Amino acid sequence: MAAFINFLVNNIFNQVAILIGIVAMIGLILQRKPVEEVISGTIKAVVGILIMLAGTDLFTAGLSSFQTIVSSAFGISAPVAQNTLDNFTANFGSIAVSIMALGFLIHLILVRLFNTGFVYLTGHLMWWISLVITASFLEVFPGMSQGWLIVIGAILIALYWTLQPRIIHKYMKKVTKSDDVGYGHTSSSVAYFAGALGGYIGKPEDSTENIKIPQRLSFMNDITVGTAFIIGIILLIAVFFADRAVVVELAGNLNFVVWAILQGLRFAAGITILLYGVRLFLGEIVPAFRGISQKLIPGARPALDVPVVFPYAPTAVLIGFISSTVVFLILMVIFGVTGYATIVPSMIMLFFPGAGAAIFGNATGGWKGAVLGGALNGLFLAFGQAITWPMLSNTAPELAVLADPDWYIITWIIVGISSLIKSLM
Repeated sequence: MAAFINFLVNNIFNQVAILIGIVAMIGLILQRKPVEEVISGTIKAVVGILIMLAGTDLFTAGLSSFQTIVSSAFGISAPVAQNTLDNFTANFGSIAVSIMALGFLIHLILVRLFNTGFVYLTGHLMWWISLVITASFLEVFPGMSQGWLIVIGAILIALYWTLQPRIIHKYMKKVTKSDDVGYGHTSSSVAYFAGALGGYIGKPEDSTENIKIPQRLSFMNDITVGTAFIIGIILLIAVFFADRAVVVELAGNLNFVVWAILQGLRFAAGITILLYGVRLFLGEIVPAFRGISQKLIPGARPALDVPVVFPYAPTAVLIGFISSTVVFLILMVIFGVTGYATIVPSMIMLFFPGAGAAIFGNATGGWKGAVLGGALNGLFLAFGQAITWPMLSNTAPELAVLADPDWYIITWIIVGISSLIKSLM
């Protein structure tokens, strides 16, 4: 049984292209589509995901270099973890896998029985949340039996997967202007706050996609050109303040100016590829999922990863990343000067949740809401990292650096409630 669960996790849940392909194929078969349409729709859905992931990999590599340069420019290095994530995964990974598998089964049952609306299909985040739950429980109840840990963890994670897309969906509909797809990502808390607060500071008519800019800067209206230009400028500034040895190691034989420009261009290429992949797989998964909705889980729709909202406001993606990063860096300096905490910029988390929150903020508050959404993400990540690192000090504190906003909330809930229970015993 354990081998079968490991097979499912490693070859399906953690392979999002395969997971989406299987879902698309089942949906099309349930609709009694001709064989040729089943094959075509399944392959297009898988290829769309693979194209999206290729774009993600391209600019994620750039984000890693960006993170190294920015950390060097500010003279920041990550605190040393006494217990590494690799060691934690080696020792407790089987528990996290079991929580993930049992949790997904409970999630499907809940969606079917209570018609909650969304099937969570962001496979890689299923794994990470399972690790967060495992680490959090082991922190407060180190002697908890594996059986109880798996059962309680599975119930908790199933509730999260079931409720999270439903709670945020009223703002998701404002983003997509439809009811066909849900938001299944661990940035939902900050995206929700951005959507809820955006209307107080701006108007949706003042969307990031309608920003009027001077004729000389009209090239910024193109998301590919604008991204390459802005990221390239930021990197050029950062490399002047970074340690020369760090810059030389990253740039290799290239001149650092040429390297910075190329990083900006690669980042823009990644975004462009990602957006194309999202459009391709959405065009297949949404109609295919109707078969599952009609035959297996009435009313169900797919809850998908954060890039699913990128095509609806691509300019907000860049605005969210910038405002998220600026706020985080300001707090990083303040924390360091005051001695409150040492935090490091995790550019991947500043980008994806920051972009998602900006798009939700833009849907209710225009460009001001987009700026607010990114800023909220930077604020959340800075304080979340500072607060959560010591909470997970005995298990996997590195999870605090790799975290999306919802990871922190889940950790705080588990640690807080468990501590309260222990104090009353």
